Amino acid sequence: MKKCPQCGREYDPSMMFCLDDGAELLYGPGSSDEPVTAVFGVPPSGGSSESATRSFDHTITSEAEPPKTSGHVMERQSLSAHQSAQPRFDKRLLLAPIALAVIVLAGFAGYRYFGSAGSGQINSIAVLPFVNRSDDPDTDYLSDGLAESLIFRLTQLPDLKVSPTSSVMRYKGTETDVAKIAKELGVDAVMTGRLIKRGDNLNITVELVDVRNNTSLWGEQYERKMSDLLATQREIAATITQKLQLKLGGNDRGVTKKYTDNNEAYELWMKARYHFAKRTKEDLYKSIDIYEQAVALDPKFALAYVGIAESWTVIPSFPYASPAECIPKAKAAAARALELDPDLPEAHTVSAMIAATYEWDWARAEAEFKRALELDPNLAVTHYRYAWTFLSPMGRHEKAISEMKIAMEKEPLYLIQGANFAAVLMYARRFDDAVVQAKKTYDLDPNFIGGRNWLCHTNNARGNYADALTIAEKALDSAMPILPGAGYAYAKTGQREKALAVIERWKVREKTSYVQNYWISIVYAALGDKDNAFAELEKSYQNHDWFLQRINVDPFMDPLRDDPRFNEMVKRIGLTP
Repeated sequence: MKKCPQCGREYDPSMMFCLDDGAELLYGPGSSDEPVTAVFGVPPSGGSSESATRSFDHTITSEAEPPKTSGHVMERQSLSAHQSAQPRFDKRLLLAPIALAVIVLAGFAGYRYFGSAGSGQINSIAVLPFVNRSDDPDTDYLSDGLAESLIFRLTQLPDLKVSPTSSVMRYKGTETDVAKIAKELGVDAVMTGRLIKRGDNLNITVELVDVRNNTSLWGEQYERKMSDLLATQREIAATITQKLQLKLGGNDRGVTKKYTDNNEAYELWMKARYHFAKRTKEDLYKSIDIYEQAVALDPKFALAYVGIAESWTVIPSFPYASPAECIPKAKAAAARALELDPDLPEAHTVSAMIAATYEWDWARAEAEFKRALELDPNLAVTHYRYAWTFLSPMGRHEKAISEMKIAMEKEPLYLIQGANFAAVLMYARRFDDAVVQAKKTYDLDPNFIGGRNWLCHTNNARGNYADALTIAEKALDSAMPILPGAGYAYAKTGQREKALAVIERWKVREKTSYVQNYWISIVYAALGDKDNAFAELEKSYQNHDWFLQRINVDPFMDPLRDDPRFNEMVKRIGLTP
């Protein structure tokens, strides 16, 4: 290992200067980590359009420079006071280690070891949210998006655990204690970074630390134009890959694939993702507008079309607009994404979700989900939506729960996923487990509407009506009232007038905007009014409501199951009664 002579911080042998004070690093006396030959400046993969990554004391200023491989050789320091008595060293012997270095670099992609031999294998990494040091807080999408993009690319690597965006974003704006964070996330290495934007200029500083021995493996500073952002992001991902010497067999396309060559379109994609994650009505529509700006700049940007499809697909589930308004647009965008890139797993996933939820084309939905998993088995969103929108409605509960567990392992803090896992457990009639899972999600963020909804619903399914009302009544006067939870609990506790008052609120809203008649049907069913319940179910069928596909497994539909009209509705959706 090397040490800084000023602060004493230890570094990987490939580092030359301290990241804290800039002092030249030295090997300690008798260090067993000192290499015979150290090679610096290995260019990242990605072609001649991306410049080589250089050691931290240099600043990269242009991506137009051709990749360079420098062959600087460090002569081995003297390790013995008696060396002067030895015969004079024959410098021709340096050819052997140089040749060895060339062989190692040529075979580098077949190994997964990094740095010194004693450091061990890195199996996991976390990319923390980049710190935005810019004066403009509206540039958060840049710092968040850069981290998310690196996570997105690194997750494509085989046999590498990458902490998901949902897990690392909770550390945004907090004091960065990498050792503590690494312990909480269970990773071997942590990457941190900061970004400063001044006009069209970007300053990006990154550092990769092996937390097991508090060793800085790599650090770099980039001075770039906004127009270089896309290439810089690719370059950082490629450099990390090389520094860790990850095996690039199998599905490594996520590191090298160019989803777009248009930097402005890529920047817009990051901004759209930033808004999509918020899930408010305003932000979802804003994400669509920004995605469309991106594809206007690059009509072949398939991943941006996936974003458009995804936003339109989830809007009716809240419900901010009707499926009739949204789904044709979602289908068109998904089809365009697949036309541009037939092997894009995210495009198959969103296509599968549309087929299952709105079209009730179960065979095509399953085929699309399986194709997405075949293309990339590491995408948490595919496992999640496969369970949530296909397996659970089909009554394949054990498989649904298994797929949700895989998704939760990959994205343990993804709030909407955790909330819907509670729903999957509820539909499997594991009511105790469902309440526990809903409570976990609720505790992560009590203001998140999905967590509140499913904590209310799972308590209702379990028969804890008082607990459900405690949650629902607090939200009745909010912008997102939990009307289904309140109406059902009122009906089950004999508060008929209050239940009818909830239904009336829906009826008033229905005159001017889209409502999910499925939930109105559930409240009528709880009141024992089957005729009105089936009347609302028919409207739900005509509207292709998000939740209608779950009719066959929904415990709230139990009062209607002995009626012939129920089995007829199930058949019309393409399910077996």
